[in-house]
Amino acid sequence: MPGFAIPCVSDCPPVTLPSNPVLLGGENRSGTTLLSVLLDSHCDLVVGPELDFTEPVDLGPHILAVCDMIDVRDSRLAGATKDTVDPDWYDGAHFVLQCERFGLDRDDLRNLVVDLMTKRGTDLSALEDRCRLIDSIGEFRRKQMGARRWGMKLQRRILDVGTYAAIWPRAHFIHMIRDGRDLAASHLKTVPEWGYRTVAQAAHGWLDVVTRPRQAAPDGRYLETRYEDLVTRPRETIKRMLGYLHLPWDEAVLNHAAHEHALFNRPWGHPAAQAASKPLHTGRHGRYLHDLTPGEIAEFERIAGKELIHLGYDLSMPRSGSAR
Repeated sequence: MPGFAIPCVSDCPPVTLPSNPVLLGGENRSGTTLLSVLLDSHCDLVVGPELDFTEPVDLGPHILAVCDMIDVRDSRLAGATKDTVDPDWYDGAHFVLQCERFGLDRDDLRNLVVDLMTKRGTDLSALEDRCRLIDSIGEFRRKQMGARRWGMKLQRRILDVGTYAAIWPRAHFIHMIRDGRDLAASHLKTVPEWGYRTVAQAAHGWLDVVTRPRQAAPDGRYLETRYEDLVTRPRETIKRMLGYLHLPWDEAVLNHAAHEHALFNRPWGHPAAQAASKPLHTGRHGRYLHDLTPGEIAEFERIAGKELIHLGYDLSMPRSGSAR
């Protein structure tokens, strides 16, 4: 499915990074953007949106070229969408835009890339060097904002939590889980151009993302939380997360919409930026009851009903052999 490829990272690179990021994972459209903004409101944290650092192949030179192209308004980057940007340059352009959503200026990004390429003597193609770049971006923002920790969205790369836990041995991982039926409805109705195309695809994809990370998650550094708990019991749910991160309570996390966030100032077409800028509300919780047909609901529950129950969700249809 377009945009959903996960690179093979079974061979863990021989590198460990000393910083202690907060890495957020979850299926697309699961509420990770809202979570990143809430945590970004905490006085000790600076948390950005997802950075797609597994593409393109020659990450370093590609980023530098894209920065120059943006400066001169190169027509190959017009519109900054997959439909308008030259395919050869889309991944690099998207990465630069994501960094700007994190509050990073292009000149600062250039400097970080050049410094790391010089130190490493590479074009930042290896996963090891890509993670070093992400680390340098996170540490730059942490120091810039005077925060204790930085964070970002791993999104579906939470599937490879074991690899990233080895690279960042002091990192904490928070896995945001949303009712898969609502997630399927969101994909089919909100982002049909890049999301899951069928209920069956959504069910199998959701099931994979919510179950596989548990098998490789590091003890004491992996926390699952439900989107529904975040929006219906925000204080209790966020307190649990902050306790897990060994951070004190900060009332600002309940008033995220009233604070400055780089994502709000530079949304650059982010599909969840507008929704995340609003005060906490239950929003589209339970949307599947209206957006999916009874047949689609039954199909999802047939495929993933057992895991829905395990996560505390009630089934809408009578059980008839729910299975993986």
